[in-house]
Amino acid sequence: MAFLKSLFIVAGLALSGMAFAAEVKAPAPDFTLKSDSGENIRLSELRGEIVLLNFWASWCGPCRQEMPELDKLAMDFADLGVKVLGVNVEQDPAQGKAFLKNLPVSFPILFDTTNSVTETYQVDAMPTTVLIDRDGQIRFHHRGYQPGYEDTYRQQIKRLIRE
Repeated sequence: MAFLKSLFIVAGLALSGMAFAAEVKAPAPDFTLKSDSGENIRLSELRGEIVLLNFWASWCGPCRQEMPELDKLAMDFADLGVKVLGVNVEQDPAQGKAFLKNLPVSFPILFDTTNSVTETYQVDAMPTTVLIDRDGQIRFHHRGYQPGYEDTYRQQIKRLIRE
């Protein structure tokens, strides 16, 4: 419960325009989550691909703005070994599914109903976007969203493709 309380506080900061991005190099913790198609997706099985993880919630205004931009990235880079995964952080998947009916995306949506992956990835703002390189290393960690961040994601993905 304390986690969700702090999540709401930091989400408020993100909504106020106080977003944060960091370049890091740390192993991406492995996880398995059920997707919107019903299959289990395990991060370690995506080794060799670049993975963009986006943690989001249906109540998050910036998430609503960012989703179509993430969908464009997913389609633009799909043939270049880049996988976009959305991670819904709500305990009730019905809220995320209802959100997606109004704003569908082509990339897989995973449901972290226990917030275990959300906590492991130290998500403290909505949305949070994590870029993982082909070797399974977290390379970029973005907290919050403002229009134009997708250009930064695009540049960082291109950098990881060239490595």
